[in-house]
Amino acid sequence: MQSSNVRKDSTVEADANSAAAIPWLRPLLWIVLVLLVPVAWFSMQHDPYAIDGDAVAYMDIADLIRTHQWAGVVNAYWHPLYPAVLLVGQWLFHPTRANELDAYYRMNFLIFLLEAAAVVAFTTALSRLRDAEERGRWLLSADALRLLGLGLLVIASQRELTLGKVRPDALLQALLLFAMSAMLTLCRPGLDAGRRFGISERWRFGAAALMGVALGFAYLTKSFALLVSFLAILGVALVMLLLLRKRLGQVAALSGLAAVCFAAIAGPYVAALSHQKHRLDFGDSGSLNYAWYVGGTEKMHLMPWQTDRFGSSDVHLIHPERQVMASPGIYSYKALPYGTLPVWFDASFFNERIVTHMRLGQLVRRDARNVVLVVRYLLNHPEAWLLLGLLVWMGARMQMRRESFASQSYLLLPAVLGVLMWCIYGLVNVEERYVTVAYLLIVLPVFAALRPARSSMGAGSRAILPRELTLPAAASACVALLCLLALGDSARVAAEERRQQSIRGYSRGWQESPLFAVAAGLQKMGVPQGSEIACVGTIACLNDPYWMRLAGVRTTTEMYMDHDHVAQELSAMPNREAAYAAIRGEGAPVLVGHFDPADLLTSPLRSEPWQRLGRTDFYALPLGALPAPAVTEVQR
Repeated sequence: MQSSNVRKDSTVEADANSAAAIPWLRPLLWIVLVLLVPVAWFSMQHDPYAIDGDAVAYMDIADLIRTHQWAGVVNAYWHPLYPAVLLVGQWLFHPTRANELDAYYRMNFLIFLLEAAAVVAFTTALSRLRDAEERGRWLLSADALRLLGLGLLVIASQRELTLGKVRPDALLQALLLFAMSAMLTLCRPGLDAGRRFGISERWRFGAAALMGVALGFAYLTKSFALLVSFLAILGVALVMLLLLRKRLGQVAALSGLAAVCFAAIAGPYVAALSHQKHRLDFGDSGSLNYAWYVGGTEKMHLMPWQTDRFGSSDVHLIHPERQVMASPGIYSYKALPYGTLPVWFDASFFNERIVTHMRLGQLVRRDARNVVLVVRYLLNHPEAWLLLGLLVWMGARMQMRRESFASQSYLLLPAVLGVLMWCIYGLVNVEERYVTVAYLLIVLPVFAALRPARSSMGAGSRAILPRELTLPAAASACVALLCLLALGDSARVAAEERRQQSIRGYSRGWQESPLFAVAAGLQKMGVPQGSEIACVGTIACLNDPYWMRLAGVRTTTEMYMDHDHVAQELSAMPNREAAYAAIRGEGAPVLVGHFDPADLLTSPLRSEPWQRLGRTDFYALPLGALPAPAVTEVQR
């Protein structure tokens, strides 16, 4: 009788300390999901201008898809799914060049909502996997995990995946999280095992197909997903074979179905790339970045005879940039008929046949730099690690019990994939927007595997919490606070941006750039849309070429000057008139540069007909007769 009461008391205590017994979590989750929409919309409206050459290339590809110029769409450096999303924005909102960024920001808002759905799907798959294997006392319930994932997503979207960046990284993150959700579903035990969250074999095949489709679309977003897809399919096959004890034939059927669905989505683009390059090609962005960042190969304006710039690569360029003049360096990009700035529209075209040899010393030096970048990322995202440390101090533990080892091994699978993703980027270049999805794949399974330690409960324990406040309830409260603070801070940042923009007289964040004035100035000069113009200096040519797209021109000739004081360097050039004549011979009606106004006033250039473009530091030199200026959409 006494032992029965003891068992009853222990059961009551376990229920009281169960994360599932927190009734306020589900309503709070719905409140957060509802608030997420207006906060994200408000942030999108006032996210500052953040366009670069990568963004311009994606916009150009969207235009090529719309006009069915498929030869230009097939690109070994940029993949087509994100441009297709931008094209949907063109269809929905019918923008002009003067306001197209508003349409693209709105598409980024929809991608953010897709990310939120992917985070909910991933955390749901995590919680169902652990609960299917063992319904033990987990620290965080499914709703708490969802809140944590949404909070970390809001933080990342405020810092590195902002809605004002016309980049594919947020879309890639959403697709990979959906793929990992399906992968975790495949890892769940079957219904015949009598588990609460078991899965029928029919639905297991559906999860395999969904995994392959999501990975296929991820590859169409960035070529990086190809290697991730291989690792994910291999990993889930090993888990099913070694831990779930599935028959070899069934494992082969499920992993084969995922691979077939992946190939059905990615295969046509691989075939088109291979046909274009006359070799088997899955994308060249990884190999080129390895050559640039690790091999020490010159990134821009590499000529076949410049062996001192090859680094550790063998260089046999098929169609290099054409050097119009050696000193100063003047280069033509007319060989590629696509893109606002052809040299960056398809970097694989001008750098084809660069083969880099691995040198351990170079790789170690680059890896050391990437370790610093990893530490910087972790310091810039302290919320999750501080919360984890607080929960551990309060009594949370990740306990690998013998009877539940299988379930926690499954939870390690996405974390291992996240580590591998980080290592892949770490071999070349780590940027925060690249590794956010890897960070989530590591952090969320760690929190999902936490349990309240036995010593944190009971009358005789030395717990830091009062007995009436259980550890799961306290942990859930901390997670909820993190999520709400992230939402509030995102709204605060957007409100401050709105205030600053209203002071400057702008109603939207994307309107702030002076590059709109540069485009209007060129059109006022009479430079017709479709013209092939020239530029001088890194700032005008490479740092932000969006002014070219706004003006509707293509920059096919560049006078290369990697210097902050371009006006001084241009003034000191003894053969300046010969350089102008060479550019004029390329058919460029105008030469655009970015000058320090003080340098221009004290240089011989002041006697030349350079015209200031609006109230900016951009100037244009007419090189030939220009038609009468016409009022255009940018001016309107």
